[in-house]
Amino acid sequence: MAIPKKVDQRIQSTTRRYQKIIAEAKARDVNEADTVTIVKRMLADVFGWDPFLETTSEYAIRSTFVDLAVKSNDHVVFLVEVKAIGKELKETHLRQAVNYAANHGVDWVVLTNGTIWQGHFVGSTKPIKSELVFEIDFLKINPRDQQFREAAFLLTKEGMTRSAIDEYHEEKVAMSRFNIAAILQNDEVVKIVRRELKRAFPGLKPDLERLEHVITNDVLKREVVVGEKAKVAEHTMRQAAKRALRKSSKEER
Repeated sequence: MAIPKKVDQRIQSTTRRYQKIIAEAKARDVNEADTVTIVKRMLADVFGWDPFLETTSEYAIRSTFVDLAVKSNDHVVFLVEVKAIGKELKETHLRQAVNYAANHGVDWVVLTNGTIWQGHFVGSTKPIKSELVFEIDFLKINPRDQQFREAAFLLTKEGMTRSAIDEYHEEKVAMSRFNIAAILQNDEVVKIVRRELKRAFPGLKPDLERLEHVITNDVLKREVVVGEKAKVAEHTMRQAAKRALRKSSKEER
């Protein structure tokens, strides 16, 4: 992922400064209100959002509030739910923000206690649910670490403008273990495995059906070949193969 040099330098330099602030705040076990103050400053200094025009505190959601909303061109791009710095983050903390996001076209909710920042994708599927896409622990990372800088870039104003967070999520979905498992069970892939086995063991005549059984039951974990996600992945890969075949047939005409 290409990060603009100026943004990259900002992430690294401000992270070093906030690591000291976060560590001190955690040692003092500051309350939720003080944690919100730290988070709002980090949104400005680390992630580049204007604290006056692009971050809104106590964002109204029906009869309750989400701690912060981050806007671009007056459009909410993600909501932030903040917990006290010493509090463990739990999925139940997301419920109100996720429901609002799903019903108002906001794809992302950030859950943080100042130390740990989690990016949750919401989308518009029914029933409403969220998916943890990435997590940053500001006290455990090296600011120069490439993986950290790329994750931090996803929440920056510049990263949101470039849709980096959406591209990252799409790639993560595409590279899911369920999709990879579905590909490994594909007939053409099983044939390649048989070919390589015959090359390594010339006297061997492996049966395709037995090979598929070994891949599915012995090589892959049960959790990636059984269940709803496995079925969706199998369907996705099968449809992709059909599209590729149709395209190839048209090109040959």
